[in-house]
Amino acid sequence: MRLLLCNDDGIYAEGLRALEESLARFGDLFVVAPDREQSATSHAVTLSRPLRVEQVAPRRWTVDGTPTDCVLLAVNGLLRETRPDYVVSGINHGQNLADDVTYSGTVSAAMEGTLLGIPSIAVSLAGREPFDFSAAAEFAASLLDALAGRRLPRNTLLNVNVPPLPRELIKGARITRQGQRRYGDTIVEKLDPRGRKYYWIGGGEMDLVDCGEETDVGAIRSGMISVTPLHLDLTNYTSFDELAGLRLDWR
Repeated sequence: MRLLLCNDDGIYAEGLRALEESLARFGDLFVVAPDREQSATSHAVTLSRPLRVEQVAPRRWTVDGTPTDCVLLAVNGLLRETRPDYVVSGINHGQNLADDVTYSGTVSAAMEGTLLGIPSIAVSLAGREPFDFSAAAEFAASLLDALAGRRLPRNTLLNVNVPPLPRELIKGARITRQGQRRYGDTIVEKLDPRGRKYYWIGGGEMDLVDCGEETDVGAIRSGMISVTPLHLDLTNYTSFDELAGLRLDWR
């Protein structure tokens, strides 16, 4: 099996190293990751400048771009002759739950793999420093074992979040749906030494809108691993009837 590993925390991130060590037994591992942290870059592609790629070790490259750039360059360039069987992104230094997936570079790397027709998984550790990635790395390997001989649904990636607990305290894993939560959109205004304003966008307090037991948020809160199948078709099919009477004849 050939695996392409990526992340958004950078080539030297501890979570990526833990993932490499856990998945080494599956065969050929190729790592193409950003040369620095690229958190919250979402599905951005760099179009305004050329990208620089540096090989730092056998089968390991850094890219001065986004996680999406890394997957694109790997599949269509660096690994064109050795197309990966899976893209595995992570292990992210922090959770990617609910609405986080729309911002996450980790999840977006898996999205790009899915768009390129490669089964893809994003893995995140839902905690804060100090991180212990051992349980998340072990689960990623067991998930690949479970997927052997199976196909993921079309246009679907798996978004995995692991609670920040010792292995023996994790209560299991379950398939979940994406929950919903919002941050408080905190804006911090400051002045620089020349008296000009600048701003930090902060997370603020979270508003848990949908965090039932069957959601990814609910699973983590109950000490379970969340595996959420994310579909790349964003069409809201259930809204068709509700919008059927909308007058769209603008001529």
